[in-house]
This record gives sequence, structure tokens and C-alpha cells, in this order.
Amino acid sequence: MPKFPSLSRRSLMGGAVATGAAMAGLGATAPEAAAAPAPGTPRRRPGQKSMIGVAHDVHASVRVGVIGLGNRGSGMSLGWAAVPSCVVTAVCDIRADRAKRTADQLVGKGKPRPAEYGGSADSYAELLKRDDIDLVYIATPWEFHYEQGKAALLAGKHVIVELPIATELDELWDLVDTSERTRRHLMLAENCSYGRNELAMLKMAHEGMFGDITNGHGGYLHDLRALLFSDTYYTDGWRRLWHTRSTASFYAMHGLAPIAAAMDINRGDRMTTLRATATEPKGLADYRARFVDRSHPSWNETYVNGDLVTCLIDTAQGRVIRAEHDVSSPRPYSRINTLAGSRGIFEDYAGVVSSGGGRIYVEPDHGGHSWRDFGSYRKEFDHWLWKKIGDDAANNGGHGGMDYVLQWRTVQQMRAGLVPDIDVYDSAAWCAPVPLSVMSLANDGRPVAVPDFTRGDWVNLRLGLDSRPSDMPPVA
Repeated sequence: MPKFPSLSRRSLMGGAVATGAAMAGLGATAPEAAAAPAPGTPRRRPGQKSMIGVAHDVHASVRVGVIGLGNRGSGMSLGWAAVPSCVVTAVCDIRADRAKRTADQLVGKGKPRPAEYGGSADSYAELLKRDDIDLVYIATPWEFHYEQGKAALLAGKHVIVELPIATELDELWDLVDTSERTRRHLMLAENCSYGRNELAMLKMAHEGMFGDITNGHGGYLHDLRALLFSDTYYTDGWRRLWHTRSTASFYAMHGLAPIAAAMDINRGDRMTTLRATATEPKGLADYRARFVDRSHPSWNETYVNGDLVTCLIDTAQGRVIRAEHDVSSPRPYSRINTLAGSRGIFEDYAGVVSSGGGRIYVEPDHGGHSWRDFGSYRKEFDHWLWKKIGDDAANNGGHGGMDYVLQWRTVQQMRAGLVPDIDVYDSAAWCAPVPLSVMSLANDGRPVAVPDFTRGDWVNLRLGLDSRPSDMPPVA
């Protein structure tokens, strides 16, 4: 496999950026080369083409249809409506009262009232028939993401899907193929990839601050026990029920995706094999025994998902990623967000109270085996998106503002005709550990192959979340 010299990514890409506007997200170019497809990679159908480098058509405004109006969907509906020249034109939930509630909230914010759909499991299909929707945002339970995402593509809409976009390998491949056939983008709503620390870490990595990147550690560690047993937070306990039916690493993408971006996964490197381990499923049953009344329906459930599921992922360039998932144990929240190379390391969520929220050790700045505060580095390497809209993000978005950054950037790309930062190949690769972890665990933790959803185009270095500064077009 090709090896890149020990240079910053900026210097490697400088010539390409200077000679090709597409690298700045201003157009589309075909990849210059491709690796041989991995064994078992399905061939494209006649007429099916890659979506790499395909820019959005220019939209004067972006009209959004929202499917799924629980805690996440209702909150994000207000976020979409807060972005300049973005309007929520339709909302849908199987419970019609939620559609009305969200519509009322939007009107209360001075926004136009969206059309309301609901009352049945297929109400979303009626929403997709509308001709005043450019982007469909899906925030339903995981088991519906594949079906609804594919339907949105076939309806001629671009679509952004909450994690994961699908839970089976054949579904991931089908979404890739459907995107390529319909020429519509499907994106994972990976808000953590737009976190301030994550983007600063990405920029530092691509500037060569950590030297040659050798390994990274990301994941999703979040004590959700109280919410999982809540009768109101996850409707009908849908998220808890996944712990009764699968051994998968369900939700590691929030930590995996930023590490993958820093390593140029699908943009010069790719994930090749995954092996998984899991601890015994003790946490939920223990919590239930201590805090949940015997009349609760959860007492009829048996939990099979390990408390801590760890995936060890190898890449074509010889790097190693450790991705973890644990929502069943008593522990502080963390996405881990650690990146290391030949000249230094960054660790987020390290229990360090600092202006940057993390700690760092890079040569030649540091020595004496002592960590330093990340704050000054984040200030120096702050991503242009946070410099440009950080104040707006703080006022309009959840999760520290990164929700709004994701939404603003998505709308900006569609209005300015840019190439998405996150494409269908990133989305599929980041979600692949869900089914792959099941396969590995069923085979005593042995390695399983990670599909190459780009079909060989991963060898080409190209921009993604490390985008060039650009403006939101004037409000129409």
C-alpha cells in the first residue's frame, strides 16, 4: 500500500488546491487513481457512478423535511429553522401530536408553520411526495434509518440521518449504491465531527503537529442507564430493547469519526480489519435490580449487549484505531478523542479542567514528561467554522454548539453548491463497526474485513472536514 512522506497534509495538498477548485469544495473531479477493489466488493451497476467530489446543485434556500420528532428530532427542527435561508417545510412522526407540537414550536419562534404528517408508520412516505423539500433529516429509532433513508433518496431528496445510517452490511452497501444511482447525497448527522476540539485536533494532525499519526482512540462512553429505563425519554424503550437483541458496538461513531477524519480514512487511508471484544452484560440488569420497580416491562427482558464493546481497527497505512461503546456503566461522559503520532499526542476528556478542555504533549514544545493545557493550541488551530459562527452556535445549538455548526455547514454547502464534508462513503465506513462487531464477536473476536465502500478510490487524498473557508451566500 502507498505510504505518505512525513509532511503536513497542507503541503501535500497545496499543489492540488492551487490547481483544482474542486479540492476547495467548489466543483467535482474524478479521482486520479484507484486501488484494486477489496475482495468481495460488489460491482457497480451499469450507469452507476461514484459520488466522490460531486457538488450540490445551488439552492437559493434549503427546505427541510423532518422525520422523527422525539427529543432529538424536535430540538433539531428548531436548529434547522435558525440557519439563514433554511426553512422547515414539513414534519412527521408516527405520533401525530408530536408533529403538531413541533409545528407549534416553530410558529412560536416566528417561523412558517410546516405541514404536519403522522398517525401511522408510513406517514413519512406522504411527506416524501412533497416537491418543496430539498433535504430530509431523519431522527427516528435506529431500526427505521435504512428504510427511510433509502426512500428519501429514491424520492429525489438529499438526506441526513442520525447515527447509524443502517445496522447491517447489506443495508450500508444498498445506501451507497442508491446514492450513486439517484445522484443524491446521504450524510451521517455526525455532529461530534464538528466539535471545536475535534476540528482543532484535525487541523493540528493535518498540519503535521503530531508527526506521522500512528494510532487513535475514540468512542462513546455515556451512562445512559436512567434514560434507558425512563418511560418517557426513549419512546417505548426502543433504545433499551436494542440491548436485548444485539451484541453490537451500537454507537461508537461519535468518537470514531473524528479519529477517522484525522487519519484521512477514505481520503488516503482506509479501515481494513476489525476485531471486537465485549465484557459481560452486567450493568443494565444491576441497575434494574436496584432502581426499577418490579411492575416495569423491562423485567421481562434479558440483556445480551456487553457493557463495554471494544473494536480494534487496522488501516491500510498501518495505523490502529480503538473504538469503544459503553452506555451501561457508571462513568463520566467521554468520547475519548485521543490522537497520537511520532511527535506528540492529544487527549480529550482527561479530567483536566482547562481553557481547551484537554491536554497535549508535542515535541519540541513539551518535555519533562508533563502534559500541557490544550487551550492555547485550540486558539491557534481553531477551525474556520468555529471562528466564523461560534457565537451563533452557542446561541442556537445543543451539545455545546456543534449541532448548529453541522446544520449551518450543511445548509451552506447546499446553498453555495459545495461538495459535502461528510459523504455517503464516510457515513457507511463510520457505521460499519455496528454489524462488523457482531460478526467478530460471533467468531471469538477474530478479525473481519472492513468493506471498501469507495471501491478503490480511498487512495486519493482529498478534503473533507478540513475544508477551506467559505461564506454563506447572501440571504435570498
